[in-house]
Amino acid sequence: MKTPGIGLENYKTLIFDCDGVLLNSNKVKTESFYRAAIPYGESSAQALVNYHIANGGISRYKKFSHFLENIVSEHIEPHTLDVLLNNYAESVKSGLMTCEVVGGLRELRRKTENARWLIVSGGDQAELRQIFSQRGLLDLFDGGIFGSPDIKEDIVRRELERGNIVRPAIFFGDSRYDYKVSLEAQVDFLFMSDWTEIPNWQQWCLENEIESLNSISCLNKFKT
Repeated sequence: MKTPGIGLENYKTLIFDCDGVLLNSNKVKTESFYRAAIPYGESSAQALVNYHIANGGISRYKKFSHFLENIVSEHIEPHTLDVLLNNYAESVKSGLMTCEVVGGLRELRRKTENARWLIVSGGDQAELRQIFSQRGLLDLFDGGIFGSPDIKEDIVRRELERGNIVRPAIFFGDSRYDYKVSLEAQVDFLFMSDWTEIPNWQQWCLENEIESLNSISCLNKFKT
């Protein structure tokens, strides 16, 4: 698939990551991880941030489990993990309600009225559904909004089996993990660069022959 010749009319399903694709929320998440972990010290909090950025797209549950097991080497008591998760959730929710939404979503929805739209995110599923409802965006995603604790690979596999994702399909993502999920699911992938946290993303895209656009809004420039 080459960017200048995108034919969105060919796709029966459009799959969107959330953070860094639909919402300018990567920094919101990064800062919230730091705040949640700061009681363990600045170096530990920064180590969690580094792990989070290097593993964009995986769930907060895995990230905080890694933090407790490998960074602070603390035995995971249920309440310890719950405290971290709750502190993170409180911090992130306000940011998700106020961060920038990518432009052109409703125009793109009109242009792809025959395609099914889904969100497949590493974010908490219940939280995502609440945020998109409160921000008046829930109606765009007729295929549903899905997230953790299920991992992206399992979500996509399950929705393919259910017939909710129908090929040809395309995944819009901003992380290495999103690309990996698309490869495993045998769906096309288009990288969104404006809000990504991947350092030197241009080189990564070049090495892997991945097509990219600045943002979802750029899709409206192409004929359908």
